[in-house]
Amino acid sequence: MTTDITEITVIGDDDTGLVANVTSLLFERGVNIEDLDQAVRDGVFRMYIAVDTSEMVCTEETLREDLHELGDDLGLDVQVRFPADRETQQIAVLGTKESHCLEAIFEAWANDELGADIGVVIGNHDDLQPLAEHYDVPFHDIGDEKGQQNEDELLDVLAEYDVDLIVLARYMRILSPNVVFRYEDRIINVHPSLLPAFPGAEAYRQALEGGVRVAGVTAHYVTTDLDQGPIITQRAFDVPDDADLDEMKRRGQPLEADALLEAVKLHLNGDVSVHRGRTSVRENGSEYQLGLPEEIDEVTPDRPVDGIGDVLAKEQ
Repeated sequence: MTTDITEITVIGDDDTGLVANVTSLLFERGVNIEDLDQAVRDGVFRMYIAVDTSEMVCTEETLREDLHELGDDLGLDVQVRFPADRETQQIAVLGTKESHCLEAIFEAWANDELGADIGVVIGNHDDLQPLAEHYDVPFHDIGDEKGQQNEDELLDVLAEYDVDLIVLARYMRILSPNVVFRYEDRIINVHPSLLPAFPGAEAYRQALEGGVRVAGVTAHYVTTDLDQGPIITQRAFDVPDDADLDEMKRRGQPLEADALLEAVKLHLNGDVSVHRGRTSVRENGSEYQLGLPEEIDEVTPDRPVDGIGDVLAKEQ
């Protein structure tokens, strides 16, 4: 990702005056604020600030230290990411038991298709540890015997590996605002339905019970609202009359891996952005498959379309 913007993320308990304290510090050091967004969820305060540091009156290290010192004084966790910090992006892949999405990401990485490093694989079970070890990538199990995640341990591991992007490769746990807010627009999930249809658990089963003829998968950014984050890529498949849950998974899983990998590439290349809850793809977006393949146009009818009444009226 090529950008001259410095990103500052502030997380902590909600309190008055937090925004003013941080922005005043930036103003005093000649830092220009390009964008600021704040939110509170479940008592957790999050502020994201995109700034231009090209004319600031201190060094990058001084600004980082000053922000961290302010954070300590106010009980805030402050993360600063300068452009140079993102020259080689680090990916953390989170998974549970299913391996197909992780395998696709590993294969792309091994073939130098990502332009980033997979720094760590994190699971809430240890089922994926052999696959991580095969690619010589560290594996951390942060789950208890029932697979319940330890989020404090998760955050420690993400910080240890200086993670830029979190990829949820069929990770079957919900992340709290304490995690999501720290990595806003840097967590990508794949969901086995054509969102916004069939959110939540057992999406393939929901599709079967709903009697759909076409089902699919969606890769999207994670927000604090379950399965409602900005959509990046989607894939679709037919649902035969005699399809059962196993058939749905057989058809859907390869597309899950494909859609997730495409979304990861879009993000890493800086070709997708989020504005007002929707994604947009930059000028070279035609290089990616966002939805159905182009071949579908050959079998999609292009007429009739609305407007024949206007044409006939003009001829009379």
